[in-house]
Amino acid sequence: MPKGSALDFSFLANNIVELTVTGLALGAIYALVALGYTMVYGVLQLINFAHSEVFMYGTFAVAWVFVFVHGRTPSTQTLGETIGLLLLSLVAAMVVSALIAMLLERVAYRPLLKRKAPRLMALISAIGASFALAELMGLRDRVAGWVGLRDDLDAYVAKARDTYSNPVTIQPQTLFEVGGYGVKDVDVMVILASLFMMLALDQFVRRTRFGRGMRAVAQDPESAALMGVNSTRIIRGTFILGGLMAGAAATLYMVKIGSTRQDAGFILGVKAFTAAVLGGIGNLRGALVGGLLLGVSENYGAALFGTEWKDVVAFVLLILILLVRPSGLLGESLGKARA
Repeated sequence: MPKGSALDFSFLANNIVELTVTGLALGAIYALVALGYTMVYGVLQLINFAHSEVFMYGTFAVAWVFVFVHGRTPSTQTLGETIGLLLLSLVAAMVVSALIAMLLERVAYRPLLKRKAPRLMALISAIGASFALAELMGLRDRVAGWVGLRDDLDAYVAKARDTYSNPVTIQPQTLFEVGGYGVKDVDVMVILASLFMMLALDQFVRRTRFGRGMRAVAQDPESAALMGVNSTRIIRGTFILGGLMAGAAATLYMVKIGSTRQDAGFILGVKAFTAAVLGGIGNLRGALVGGLLLGVSENYGAALFGTEWKDVVAFVLLILILLVRPSGLLGESLGKARA
């Protein structure tokens, strides 16, 4: 996308369709990651700041599957040619992210919850876990060397702090035109896949026994325990669900962006948290609304003020929304969601 100048309304008007479609695709990824933040907050009233690393590990899982199956030789393929490998990568990313989320819950949260530690302690624990996971990925070459596998795993651990790229570049293809802009298959796939995943999660939480348990714990943990709800199992399951969504987001991110690094989750995690707050923290549908709104707003802002203002626009939007409606656009918490 070309760089717009300050207050370049003509650029925005001439590229409104492209900016909207690509913004929705980016916002859909934000929304999937935001689900992890909003579910944990809805159940525990805590912000899992390590969720960004859950996403980051998923991106590496995608790239490593491609390297394992395809090899390290760079190539360019269409979306259709890579669909089988993408589905395999999706499964791998969701499993890896879910496992990392389980590890976080077991190590960083559960001991503090059992001791009924102040919420500030859990927040500090989450921040520490975030840095630890990111640094562990950045030191993966040394870890492999410690166990004597540095040469065998060179394709996966070499240059651990550099950008790690998927060897297969997915070339977008035009599906149809709207307003003179050729809508790409990659953007359509990202948007539709994200909507499907979020709809499936929303229905799971609203219609299943586990979902009812989540809402009960979110609304009143003591009463839920008296009714026989195992809060430990519910909390663990909530982290796993968030990890699964982060793994799906990681796959779509690698389709769209194609590269990652050990700190790739930081800015995107902050954006996803912003999306959750915009829509209403603790609200699953709010995460979708907030993510899509944020993605489109970023693109519009970049067109008007220049790409270097993209992040500024996103956070100014957050401040404005909170000034007008502190509970977010939808505001309804997980515990009050109707069955």
